[in-house]
Amino acid sequence: MNILTKYFSTKHNTAPFSQIKNEDFLPAIQQGITLAKAEIDSIVNNTDAPTFENTIEAMDYTGDILDRASSVFFNLNSAETNDEMQKIAQEVSPLLSEFGNDIRLNPELFARVKAVYDSRESLQITPEQSTLLDKKYKSFSRNGANLPEDKKNELRIIDKELSKLSLQFGENILAETNAFEMHLTDEEDLAGLPEGTVEAARSLAKAQDKKGWIFTLDHPSYVPFMTYADNRELRKKLAIAFGARGFQNNEFDNQAIVLQIAKLRFQRAQLLGYATHAHFVLEERMAQSPEKVLSFSNDLLAKAKPAALKEFEELSAFAKEIDGIKQLEKWDGSYYSEKLKQKLFNLDDEKLKPYFQLEKVLNGAFTIADKLYGLTFTEVFDIDKYHPDVMTYEVSDEKKDLVAIFYADFFPRKGKRNGAWMTSFKSQYVKDGVNERPHISNVCNFTKPTETKPSLLTFNEVTTLFHEFGHGLHGMLANTTYPSLSGTSVYWDFVELPSQMMENWCYEPEALALFATHYETGEVIPQEYVNKIKESASFQEGLATMRQLSFGLLDMGWHGHDPSNITDVKAFETEQFSATQLYPEVAENAMSTAFSHIFQGGYSSGYYSYKWAEVLDADAFEYFKEKGIFNKEVATKFKENVLSKGGTEPPMELYKRFRGQEPKPDALLKRAGLI
Repeated sequence: MNILTKYFSTKHNTAPFSQIKNEDFLPAIQQGITLAKAEIDSIVNNTDAPTFENTIEAMDYTGDILDRASSVFFNLNSAETNDEMQKIAQEVSPLLSEFGNDIRLNPELFARVKAVYDSRESLQITPEQSTLLDKKYKSFSRNGANLPEDKKNELRIIDKELSKLSLQFGENILAETNAFEMHLTDEEDLAGLPEGTVEAARSLAKAQDKKGWIFTLDHPSYVPFMTYADNRELRKKLAIAFGARGFQNNEFDNQAIVLQIAKLRFQRAQLLGYATHAHFVLEERMAQSPEKVLSFSNDLLAKAKPAALKEFEELSAFAKEIDGIKQLEKWDGSYYSEKLKQKLFNLDDEKLKPYFQLEKVLNGAFTIADKLYGLTFTEVFDIDKYHPDVMTYEVSDEKKDLVAIFYADFFPRKGKRNGAWMTSFKSQYVKDGVNERPHISNVCNFTKPTETKPSLLTFNEVTTLFHEFGHGLHGMLANTTYPSLSGTSVYWDFVELPSQMMENWCYEPEALALFATHYETGEVIPQEYVNKIKESASFQEGLATMRQLSFGLLDMGWHGHDPSNITDVKAFETEQFSATQLYPEVAENAMSTAFSHIFQGGYSSGYYSYKWAEVLDADAFEYFKEKGIFNKEVATKFKENVLSKGGTEPPMELYKRFRGQEPKPDALLKRAGLI
């Protein structure tokens, strides 16, 4: 019996990771598809007239076994993969893509959905049910249900191809990241590097039975090297290797894949009657259209660019003054920014890190969640985990009722992709009177504890932890009826509000006092450091804003126009960056070939949403600051109107119910020091 094909008989129905074998995945997903098809058939073959209950609601509860098996598989493929799993992913992805199309292109099923949709004016349904109906109808119409048969087949072929290409894109990046290492044996080459970074590099070398130190393109190794290493040539070497991923005309080259993905997405949008992929995507976003995204982005760019140019000039002058650098290059940016920041604020990560011990920061996030939303996190040891590094928690509310299961997975390892993310192993929903609680996971890549030191975070890593924890709370506090509207199943440009909102507490003395204590002495972080953290928060904000906007504009460049005539990835990219470029071009590097957010993750035509959500989060946090950052009344409004509501209503309605008005960009511009 395949353990993945039945309801888990574990505590809280958690995934029994230790009993799952790689060979279980493919058959479990195949069987899950068969079961889900049977459930769909019973809806289609129902002889009663289509109603909301027997068609729309019934559809949302189908595929439970498939959802569980595939979420376990894909979560592990991101956090704990190996060659065998990557092979399975190549087999499974087209199957799932085809199954999705089997449903979306099923004419009898669509006829039932359409019948309910067409009678929507006369139905007595809740706002959540109305959203579900709209979403189910659009899942057909936006995926070709109204197309003639030959066009439907064309769509199937495109979808299958796209799912394979984006997988291949990600595997190529992982292979290129893993293939590179910089092995140093001369101690002089380590000048400027923090002790913890050197120690981690020594451990890496030791693990390979090598003398000296090994640096890689993984963020905990790459970022400190680029920020602190005095050796400019080695920074250049590492930066070029990082920027060349997927752009080396070798077996892992992503140039053709990028062009194919962009062209196939455009063809798909045209088939469905949309001008471009961006028009298709943005119809289901708060922003609504590429025009609105571009005007929003260009408006912010106009405000940020003068500041960015000024900051770049200051940085160039500073580098020239201290090291005689004639031309600032990309591999100089982080290094001289950090030096300038230290000069202006006398504050560097190495001074701050002792106050940010991982366990304490995590407990700080838990305490803040308790003060705001009444949540208690209890570490438990009787829930299965997929790696010894993972920590498991039961989350309960003030009545001691279970709210969620929380997994925390914080350290880099070979089978784990770079970056940080939140995901779920089980969604929240209500069925047969039972409120099924969610199983949520935060995955990050922080420096591991060493023989002499616990895991100490940079301030940037502290905000990353809070960011992902904000997504986590959105998942944990979900309280909706239907699984497809639960938790983070919201418009993409709304999903970053809870996460970016949570970062705000990292800058508040009242919140920092709860967790920022020295790992050796227990002393609370000095007030002068807190003031400097706040002051330095808007340091080079013009440059940071312009960088974010440049990525969003590149995304819109690929997806907001017909890409059929693009033949050269690098040339196209250079043209897209013309309005935002400050550093000299690096011939060996391209951004698009490793831009996983838009070619592998779900951010295509959506990268602008980070900035969009910053407008929301700055405006929302302004409300907290007016009333007090732990004000229970404001927190409850945020929990009830945003965190628990998922995608049950249009996000602007939810936001206005919380805030009493639409968001204004002023709070963001003020926070960023741009006005």
